[in-house]
Amino acid sequence: QMQLKEAGGGLVQAGGSLRLSCAASGHTSEYIPMGWFRQAPGKEREFVAAISGGNSVTYYADSVKDRFIISRARTENTTYLLMNNLKPEDTAVYYCAARQQPPASAIRAGRVDYWGQGTQVTVSS
Repeated sequence: QMQLKEAGGGLVQAGGSLRLSCAASGHTSEYIPMGWFRQAPGKEREFVAAISGGNSVTYYADSVKDRFIISRARTENTTYLLMNNLKPEDTAVYYCAARQQPPASAIRAGRVDYWGQGTQVTVSS
């Protein structure tokens, strides 16, 4: 089993930045793929970004590409999501996600084994 704990959400003005973190505990490994999803009110949960273990290949949704950066600190079993140039449409609950096995690209398709509890991000206009 693995537990995921997000932190770093909050209220920010449009154009600002926030960095989310996701700490993994339990049965973790630097090779497990990890990612982020978000869910806005009245909408379905959607993929945001994913990162592989090992060589840290990254994947992004088109809506956040060039604004968000996913990274990981292996020694801390922590994954980060740096969100720049935030827009009101980025307002959502952000969830950390992980798979037990590669590939990280499967996270983009929603094939996730573990979820965090979510952290709220609100972007004011």
